[in-house]
Amino acid sequence: MDAFLAITSRRDERRYTAEPLPDALVAQILDAGRLAGSSRNRQPWIFVTPTTRERIERLAEAVFVPDNVRSAGLVVAILVAGRGPTGFDAGRAGQNMLLAAWNAGIASCPNGISDEAAARAALEAGEEETVSIVLSFGRPARTRAIETRTAAQWSESANRKPLDELVRKVG
Repeated sequence: MDAFLAITSRRDERRYTAEPLPDALVAQILDAGRLAGSSRNRQPWIFVTPTTRERIERLAEAVFVPDNVRSAGLVVAILVAGRGPTGFDAGRAGQNMLLAAWNAGIASCPNGISDEAAARAALEAGEEETVSIVLSFGRPARTRAIETRTAAQWSESANRKPLDELVRKVG
């Protein structure tokens, strides 16, 4: 898929089929996160993937919309440690994973943390680690024919502010 088409057509999805994701695809999604750039190449992240139903349920209870974590074929928490723009670095890694998944036909959704202490416990976070975001991935319950629209058409149909409202040129 063209990179810009992937960007314009990707939407957060919270409903997945029960079909598991193949190990090779999981590795590819995680590797996309690993390859993200970071400030001074510190790579301040660790990707935690809960694998038992009990651990996933505990983590689901710590996010704002737990059902998409419960039904996901893959859950990835991005934890960061250290100084610098670690939140930005985690965002770069997360976006790489979301786009790599979408390129493979896998839907995804970022999930905000509603209970940091519970999330830390569920993920066995170290003392210096901060839970930045929880990503859920799965085969979409409702498929979309991405190639039936151009990137420009997907961009036009996005529920986003117009570009001229977001760009300020200064001289």
